[in-house]
Amino acid sequence: MTDATRDIEALIELMARLPGLGPRSARRAVLHLIKKRGQVMAPLAQAMARVAETARECAVCGNIATADLCEICADDRRNTGEICVVEDVADLWAMERGQAYKGRYHVLGGTLSALDAVGPEELGIPRLVRRVTEEAAREVILALNATVDGQTTAHYIAEALDPTGAAVTTLARGVPVGGELDYLDDGTIQAALRARKAF
Repeated sequence: MTDATRDIEALIELMARLPGLGPRSARRAVLHLIKKRGQVMAPLAQAMARVAETARECAVCGNIATADLCEICADDRRNTGEICVVEDVADLWAMERGQAYKGRYHVLGGTLSALDAVGPEELGIPRLVRRVTEEAAREVILALNATVDGQTTAHYIAEALDPTGAAVTTLARGVPVGGELDYLDDGTIQAALRARKAF
């Protein structure tokens, strides 16, 4: 195997690790990139290098940013009395696509899982409780996925937030059980956000 072939195989293996891509899809994607080297591959490589250099976690909410604060946390027009808790950045982006929510966010980065050794500290739940107190948030919206792990995490957070006095709400059950926010259409997210209720 030549060095060039090894490089191409290594690229296919890396691409196959991406969500939604298996070995066959990765091979097709790499072949397409090679054929469109000037129009697609070179700009993609440059964009990936820039993002790898500049992307970081927002110091306040955990969103992806290129500065210490993401655009949402830095925006004075956002409602500081509401914090929407999501599992992942993809869920935050899904909420933003709906354009129904004008408050701030808190990204957990996952759900509680004893099997995977993911506890409250790993998810920053104590940091969330401090933030709710420091920002005097009136409402915390638990926009967690309607999975067993998501609902277990929601119950834990609701109990942890009880001493803060903030109202704890959850998205309406328009979000299907077992569903994930990133796969919902914008109308469903908007309706679920408008119909939220006490947790």
